[in-house]
Amino acid sequence: MTRQRVATAWGVLGVVAVVVGWELYKALGPVEGFVVGAIAGKTGSGVMLLPRTNDRAMPHIWDMVGRLFQSTSGGDTPPLIVPVVTAALTTLAIAAVGWLIGVTVGVLLGLVMQRWRLAEWGLLPWIVVSQTVPLIAFAPIIASIGSQVDRAGSIPWPQWLSVAIIASYLAFFPVAVGVLRGLEAPDRIHLDLMRAYAAGYWPTLLRLRLPAAVPHLLPALRLAAASAVVGAVVAEVSIGMRGGIGRMLIQLAGQGSSDPAAPWGPTFGSIALGLVAAGSVALIGVGLKNYRRGEEIA
Repeated sequence: MTRQRVATAWGVLGVVAVVVGWELYKALGPVEGFVVGAIAGKTGSGVMLLPRTNDRAMPHIWDMVGRLFQSTSGGDTPPLIVPVVTAALTTLAIAAVGWLIGVTVGVLLGLVMQRWRLAEWGLLPWIVVSQTVPLIAFAPIIASIGSQVDRAGSIPWPQWLSVAIIASYLAFFPVAVGVLRGLEAPDRIHLDLMRAYAAGYWPTLLRLRLPAAVPHLLPALRLAAASAVVGAVVAEVSIGMRGGIGRMLIQLAGQGSSDPAAPWGPTFGSIALGLVAAGSVALIGVGLKNYRRGEEIA
């Protein structure tokens, strides 16, 4: 419990530090931003390292929060927080499907790589390389394949399924690596003991390797959950799916010049999504607390 309180305190302190840093820079930073390599008399020259501090580029934190409770677009429209929550829940549901797909694929890959060393040599480099493919380029390909399958009529392929597949693309990587590392975690003496009792592959897997993998698997699952949310948001933006938080980010970003605090509503919603996703996976660890001795990441 003490460890959890310390972790919570550090998390709160981190949020406070970001808020204080934002407001300090807004109050003390240069109005035109911090630019390196600017040429005198030449507009637009140089590289901007820090943003401008005017209200359009950097609204006050309290203005961003207050905007959530104001009407979405004037009149009798509901407060901005209502569509933000609705869009966030839509994205969360799609990300959950992507997480389940990614976890399934990652666990299977981890099991195969641990079982056969040749498979690890052949698959692991490609699994690592797969994460270097830009998601914004990968997303339209999946959407195009999905639309072709849907038009063929053999299998229904709704647009949200393309988003879930793209989210699973980011989610499977930490799970595959975590499962592989976890299954190889048992000490040699314990493996020798199982062999001495003539235990085969499956008894060793179920009674020794999987319990030993829990401290490595749980952090991987949390990372996969956060990655699935990121993948879902980026996919919604890339393929233009309506109803999710990604599309809402793009829509409100276009109003930033006249309503600079509005785009921060879905931004806060995206941050909350990642926290909820990772926190939900942490509940799995409660039921597996007896296997978490030696977990490296709380």
